[in-house]
Amino acid sequence: MKPLLQRLMLAVALAALASPAALAQAPADGGPVPAAPTDTPLDGGASLLLAGGVAYALRRLRRPTAR
Repeated sequence: MKPLLQRLMLAVALAALASPAALAQAPADGGPVPAAPTDTPLDGGASLLLAGGVAYALRRLRRPTAR
């Protein structure tokens, strides 16, 4: 139990130290103006991901548990 707690504390400490570096900076004055955002279709990738998850789940459920 103690090693698990130590690993958890280390992960929390690393996340706390790395979070300020992950913050985005405000845009500077000048430079090009960004264009209007384009719409991104989510249907194609989401449906492929869902189909892959269903196929993996069916494979796992049909596998015999002989271990």
